[in-house]
Formats: sequence, C-alpha cells, structure tokens
Amino acid sequence: MEANINMDESLIKNSSQEQFNEDVVVASKDVPVIVDFWAPWCGPCKQLGPALEKCVHEAGGKVRMVKINVDENQILAQQLRIQSIPTVYAFKDGQPVDGFMGSLPESQLKAFIDKLTEGVVMEGALNEKEVMAEAEAMLVEAPEEAANLFSQILAQNDDHPEALGGFVRALIKLEDFDQAEGILTTITEELANHQALVAAANSLKLAREATQLGGDLAGIKAKLDQDPHDHQARFDYATALLGAGQHEQAVEELLVIVRADRAWNEDGARKRLVELFESFGPQDPVTIKGRAKLGSIMFA
Repeated sequence: MEANINMDESLIKNSSQEQFNEDVVVASKDVPVIVDFWAPWCGPCKQLGPALEKCVHEAGGKVRMVKINVDENQILAQQLRIQSIPTVYAFKDGQPVDGFMGSLPESQLKAFIDKLTEGVVMEGALNEKEVMAEAEAMLVEAPEEAANLFSQILAQNDDHPEALGGFVRALIKLEDFDQAEGILTTITEELANHQALVAAANSLKLAREATQLGGDLAGIKAKLDQDPHDHQARFDYATALLGAGQHEQAVEELLVIVRADRAWNEDGARKRLVELFESFGPQDPVTIKGRAKLGSIMFA
C-alpha cells in the first residue's frame, strides 16, 4: 500500500526569513531540521521536494523539514549564500551541519537523513509493541479508539501487517465494510497473504454473511426448533447470531455441532469457530472461553 503523504505541519512546514530562527535554528536544538531552498519555476525542485518529504515522513519524527521559497525570501538566501537551487541544509543543535545542492535519488536522501538522525530518539516515540497491545485490548469495547491506535502505527509504517489487519478489523467492528474492503483490495499480494490480513479478510466475509442472515434471526431459529439435529440450520443460526452481535451465543451453537458431529460439512463448524476467534481477536473474552471449550471437546 502506498504511503499517503500530506503536508503534516508537525514534520514539514513552509517558513520565511522572519520565522527562520524559530522554525530552524531553535527547533533544531530539539530535533534535526532539514531546510529545502526552492522556487516554483525550478524543475529539479519539483522532483526533490516530494521525495524529500516522503523520506522525512518515513523517518517517523526523528527529523523535521522546513521549506523556503527563495523568490519570497531573497535576503535570507543571500545571507546563507544560496548560489543555486535546489539547495538543502541540515541543522542540528542550532548549527548547520550538512547539506547538498541539486536533486538526489531517494536512496541517497535516506542515507543523508540516516546520517543526520543517527542516535536521535524522538520525543514521544511510539512503543510499537505497547501500542499494538493497547489497540488489541480496545478492539472489543472501543473499536474507534483501537482504529486510532492502529493508524498511529500505520502513519510510521503503512505496510505494517499486524497494524493494518487490526485497522481493518476495527473498521469491521464499526460496520464500515466498504472501507475495510477497499483496503483489502488495494494492498499488495505479499501483504494479502500475511496471516493478519488473511484473518481480516475472513472477518469481513463473516461480517457480511452475518449481516445478511441477521435480519431473519427468528425465521432461522424457527427452522432449527423444528429439527434440533439439523446442523445446517444451527450453523446458519450461529451466523445470524453473529450478525445480531450475540457473539458468545453464536460460538455456543457452533460448539453444539462440534460435540454432535466433528466431521460435519468437512469439519465446517470447527473451521468456522477458528475464523470467529481470529475475527474477535485473541484478547476477546469470547475467544478465550470459546477456545478453551473447543479444546476440551477436541481432546476429550
């Protein structure tokens, strides 16, 4: 999935001669600042600018970028002896420490930033494992907050499979099926084959099935009541319960099938339970209880 690069004022901003000291010199005492001197008529500037912005975003807050239009800030350009554009200066601890002129390929831009940010620990940096754990814990009761946390990780790495899968599952919890499907249909094949995204895709399939059947919960239950040994009717009832938000009862109905006939529909009830547990997430109480009950049946 391609990164969605926007002008994030916390990382990248336009500045001027009047704001240069505050935006660059003072700011560089906290985190390194790259200054891009450019002009609207400059062809190479149009290539360098977006590439440099992309690299700054990928650095995840370890470096900031300030853009100076030399046509609008000619005195500043003269003071800094800017002879041609694009010119890039790097400031650290209030002083210029590196720079280059002309456009560079992305690999060299990354190397330039890596050198500048070596040893830099950004303030408020995400602890990925902690954020992932918190997001997973929130997925059950607070999917909107969970989506927020997953998106914070994706802002630093938009190809993070576990965070992307979690974000999709949060969208499903919020019943935003179209956006969830939109993400799943635009990711790379490599990402799509990752277990986290396979589970998310299964969750979406289940959610759509459940929504379709959920509207006829009473009718499906009536059919099951006529013949409690009709495993297909019970399977459909479990799916309808899922659509009605009755997750624990859905699991219980599937467990009834597994107890009665493990081989029914080519192990269909057990497979559906596994899909549900992946969809609910490992920390969901329904998953924890359901897995324990399934295990006791399978190994009885």
